[in-house]
Amino acid sequence: MIHMTETLAVQTVEGFLTPEETADLTKLLDDHLASTGWVPARPSEGLVPPPAAHALLDHAFRRALPVLCRAFPSAVGVDPWLYHDLKPGNGIRPHVHGLGDPGASPQRIARVAFDLQDAEEGGEFYLDTCSADALWSDTPAPADGAYAPGTRFVHEITARTGPVRLADVPHTRWTCSPPPGALVVYGAQLVHGVRPVVAGRVRKLITNLLA
Repeated sequence: MIHMTETLAVQTVEGFLTPEETADLTKLLDDHLASTGWVPARPSEGLVPPPAAHALLDHAFRRALPVLCRAFPSAVGVDPWLYHDLKPGNGIRPHVHGLGDPGASPQRIARVAFDLQDAEEGGEFYLDTCSADALWSDTPAPADGAYAPGTRFVHEITARTGPVRLADVPHTRWTCSPPPGALVVYGAQLVHGVRPVVAGRVRKLITNLLA
């Protein structure tokens, strides 16, 4: 049974990729970008990496799973990864994914982000915590579902849709600067975003943690 705290937890895995694995992944992605000519239409758009990149990341995930299960004991796997590339002026406004259909299987309980490259200035990842009731549905988890009785579900809120404008909600912002090679995993019911890139480039690989 999935506990609500798993959907609000944060865990890092330093050394998720070794320097050699990071170099291999960078080359795989650079070759893929050169062959496809992909340019994101908007900052939130992702690219499906080549199979060899998926294999490298999935191997590292299996290696890191015992650590992740300390904060996310229900975790069993991940969705396919997506590559994101942010340039100067690009940022991701605060949003929250939520859990989707609580009756579906498997369940998305968290988001998983590997920072392949940090910007020279700006581009920091952040989490926003707040106590606003407007973010939450009034419908608790059913007694016979995947979640512990009484679990609350946050509304899916983007920059354009949702019951509230997240930028207007009083909140506390937690900015994250993980070391090279680290993974950041954060519950799917946490508000998050990326500050605008000022100089340089942010390269990330993101997926869902599944239970």
